[in-house]
Amino acid sequence: MTPTLAGICIILGLCLMLATGMPIAFALGLAAVAGLFLDMGPGVIYVLAETMFAGIANLGYVAIPMFVLMGAIVAGTPAGGDLYKSLDRWLHKVPGGLVLSNIGACAIFSGMTGSSPATCAAIGKMGIPEMLGRGYPASVATGSIAAGGTLGILIPPSVTMIVYGISTQTSIGRLFLAGVLPGILLTCMFMAWALYDARRKGFRFGGGVLHYSWREKLESLPKVLPLLLIILGMLFVLYGGVATPSEAAGAGALLTLVVVVLVYRLFRMQTYVGVFGSAMRESVMIMMIMASAELFAFALSSLFITQSLAAAIAALEINRWLLMGLINLFLLVAGMFLPPVAIIVMAAPLLLPIITQAGFDPYWFAVVLTINMEIGLITPPVGLNLFVLNAIAPDVPTQEILKGALPYALVMMLAIVLLCVFPGIVTWLPDLVMGAAIT
Repeated sequence: MTPTLAGICIILGLCLMLATGMPIAFALGLAAVAGLFLDMGPGVIYVLAETMFAGIANLGYVAIPMFVLMGAIVAGTPAGGDLYKSLDRWLHKVPGGLVLSNIGACAIFSGMTGSSPATCAAIGKMGIPEMLGRGYPASVATGSIAAGGTLGILIPPSVTMIVYGISTQTSIGRLFLAGVLPGILLTCMFMAWALYDARRKGFRFGGGVLHYSWREKLESLPKVLPLLLIILGMLFVLYGGVATPSEAAGAGALLTLVVVVLVYRLFRMQTYVGVFGSAMRESVMIMMIMASAELFAFALSSLFITQSLAAAIAALEINRWLLMGLINLFLLVAGMFLPPVAIIVMAAPLLLPIITQAGFDPYWFAVVLTINMEIGLITPPVGLNLFVLNAIAPDVPTQEILKGALPYALVMMLAIVLLCVFPGIVTWLPDLVMGAAIT
């Protein structure tokens, strides 16, 4: 069997299993086992456990469950609600202040979790009922949360950036810095579209009947500022070379837990059973996907599929921007079916030599890849954020959620174009703080 035919068979088998609703980790693993069985026969059983374990046996990956735990602590306690309410109190007089509060809360919450589903669920539970209650169109309410939730994999600390850094042997600190300005840019673009979309659908902004005094605005800050200071402190020790990402993540999770316990007087063990259980489930899911993706990548390599694909791409004598367009198209399609972590583990090591040979900066490419993965989170058939919103807003029809979310995919495509035209948006801050990268 030729590598091309083997690749087609494995990909078709993977798509069929995903179409049945099988969990992504199991589908990737079974497709990999089938491919390896064709190549190695029954002896494949001896390499499965070792390959999967080796794929996640990296100290850098300790940061992932720590960041997930940090987000679960905020989302599972009153801290998340206070963060949202504080933004609402300060922005309530701004036209469209509530939709801006939701997207802004998503951006800040992203800095605590590094996870899009966690951000989408935490802010959506509070923001969607509030927006619907104030008369916002359902598509605006759900679409803004779905898109805002995607910021979790771009704004540091980002789980996908950690996976990309370890998979490609690039600096995680520089990757985090590379995501800062694009994250702010994308947040502003989301806000601009949300306001325009609401006006376009007939919603008229006004000051509203709510009014918050300066005392009410200021009294919300003491509970929120410690969490924001933890984020800033964590980023400082990362970029200052004081600690590794794993150490910073562990310290951040511990400090967040201490702050929540002391500020909210949450001394009941029952509260933390749910928090740690939620963090454990999401962490295990991510690690299972990564281990299965590593096995899938090993299968593709054993069958010489990745080598043949890399050689075919390298042999294409085309303009480098056309090459980048083809890569983005591949990532866009893959992102519609697979989670970001799986795609990065499988594709990043393959694509990195190709894009660097074409003269592209690997850190710039990491941001472009991440935004592409964000698009996959809000597009069918496997848009993870869409499923999250379906669960937390069952009264909103699925077509309304899609109608509100899909325009944000176009906004993200526009952001990719802007980064192609102005790559300095990505590279300026890392070069300023850490010096020019050696590629």
